[in-house]
Amino acid sequence: MSRKRDAGPPSTGAGEKDVLAGFLNYLRAAVMAKAEGVPEDRARTPGVPSGTNLLGLVNHLTHVERHWLLGHRVTDWKATFHPGPDDTAASILAAYRETVAEANDEIASWDDLAATGPRRGSRRWTLTHLIEETARHAGHADILRELIDGATGR
Repeated sequence: MSRKRDAGPPSTGAGEKDVLAGFLNYLRAAVMAKAEGVPEDRARTPGVPSGTNLLGLVNHLTHVERHWLLGHRVTDWKATFHPGPDDTAASILAAYRETVAEANDEIASWDDLAATGPRRGSRRWTLTHLIEETARHAGHADILRELIDGATGR
C-alpha cells in the first residue's frame, strides 16, 4: 500500500488565464498519476457497480477536452467511459497527453477569456467547466486507485 503526502495547490502565474490553466494542468496530472502503473486488467476493471474504471475515466476526459477545447463532436458521451477492446493503458494515457498538449496550445492562443469558447459560453466558462469536470473525475480516480491497490495521495 502506497501512501503519499498530499500535494498542495499548484503554483501559477498571476493572471487569470495562468491561474485557471495552472489548476487544470494540476488536475490533469493527478488523473494521469492515478492511472499510471496500474496493471492493465486492474485499470479496466470496474470499481463500482456503475462500471466506472480508471481507463474509462481517462478516455472520457480525453473526449471532454477534445470537445470543449478542440471542437470535436461527441455523439455518445456514455461510450467515452468505456475503452475499446484494442485500447491499452499506454495508448489511452498517450492520447490524453497528446490531447492536453493540443488543448494547452489552444488555451495559450487565447487573449480574451470573455470571448466565446469553441462550444458555448465564454472561454472563461469553458476553462472553469473543464476544471470542475476534471476535478470530479480526479476524485473518482482517487477512490478507484485506492480500491485497486491502496495507493492514496496526489
